[in-house]
Amino acid sequence: MKASLIISVYKNTTFLKGVLNSLKYQSEKDFEVIISEDGKDANMKDYINNYPFEQPYQHIRQDDLGWRKNRSLNNAIKAAKSDWLIFIDGDCILHQRFIEMHLRFAKDNIVLAGKRVKLDKETSNLILEKKLNIDRIQHQLKQKLIFGKGQIGFLEEGIFISPKSYLSFIPKLRKNNKLVGCNMSFSKKAIYAINGFDEDYTLPAFGEDRDLSWRFTETGYKHFSLRNIAIVYHLDHPAGWINQDENLTKYREKRNRNEFVCKNGLLKL
Repeated sequence: MKASLIISVYKNTTFLKGVLNSLKYQSEKDFEVIISEDGKDANMKDYINNYPFEQPYQHIRQDDLGWRKNRSLNNAIKAAKSDWLIFIDGDCILHQRFIEMHLRFAKDNIVLAGKRVKLDKETSNLILEKKLNIDRIQHQLKQKLIFGKGQIGFLEEGIFISPKSYLSFIPKLRKNNKLVGCNMSFSKKAIYAINGFDEDYTLPAFGEDRDLSWRFTETGYKHFSLRNIAIVYHLDHPAGWINQDENLTKYREKRNRNEFVCKNGLLKL
């Protein structure tokens, strides 16, 4: 298979249903699905066991002992059967050419960095209730772009521009040297070169993407932007953002030590 799609989840099967539904529309079909659960929720297990997957799938679980997403992601990496790893979150609907575009630009010496568009409650509900088909989301966003975007955040990130279109120069101008955990991909060789996700981070953000960016750079990997090329639609929900002082302190300490190969990752060094 060409890729392993790793989906991070925690208890929310309603959103996961929307994510998995978007996989049916993918132009590229040759990939496996790995659901990386930071916990052992019974409802999540039952839902996954009964879902009619069209691709091979794995469900990776671990005890719910607080935020340990990075550990869960490392477990998913170890289980992955493909050499190219694509990461999304369990609240992100995929554009129908999402996996195709990640694979189109996949190279051993680069990491692929996409963005996300933050949908409003109205659009999110329409998708979850299947009143707005995946292949019609682009039309909905373009209408909002023309007549007013309402509560949609980063709307410009949600407009797909084909690499073969006459507007293909636009994504090339929109650089992106920071990874976002819900839309990124790289080779298994690359993530093993930095020893995976750093499990020292036990709070959301930083450790799941920003920390990876500088570590990849220090190891010699280049960032390649997939803005407006590989699109994810982030479903609306209350923000789970927390104070980042602890993460920021840890991040700065590790950078000062030039610890780009983490010690508490895929291997315990």
